[in-house]
Amino acid sequence: MPQDHTERRVVVTAPPRRTGRASGYYRPRTEIDEQTTLGHTYVRSLMRTQLRAALTVFAILGLLVGPLPLLFAATPGTGRLEWAVLGFGLYAPLVLLARWYVRRAERNERDFVRLVEDR
Repeated sequence: MPQDHTERRVVVTAPPRRTGRASGYYRPRTEIDEQTTLGHTYVRSLMRTQLRAALTVFAILGLLVGPLPLLFAATPGTGRLEWAVLGFGLYAPLVLLARWYVRRAERNERDFVRLVEDR
């Protein structure tokens, strides 16, 4: 008796899966939680914008404070002027610069949260 070596095909069926999200859509929060390449890109983007804001503040601070020793060396004998510039002249710009940085950093984080939470 010859045996037939061809196997019979079996069809396996199951009910379709139901998920809470639309097909083909993956939330950025999930990407970040699972540490995928896209999630890593999202986080790097936030870090890059925060670094850009910090470097901007650092550059302005350097341009504001850096030339002061040269200015003081060029005008000897003006001790009171030096203290006035250091005590009062720099205080207001430093406060404004710090305030700008904090607002910028909070806005960057708020934009990132809005992106991640998909609002």
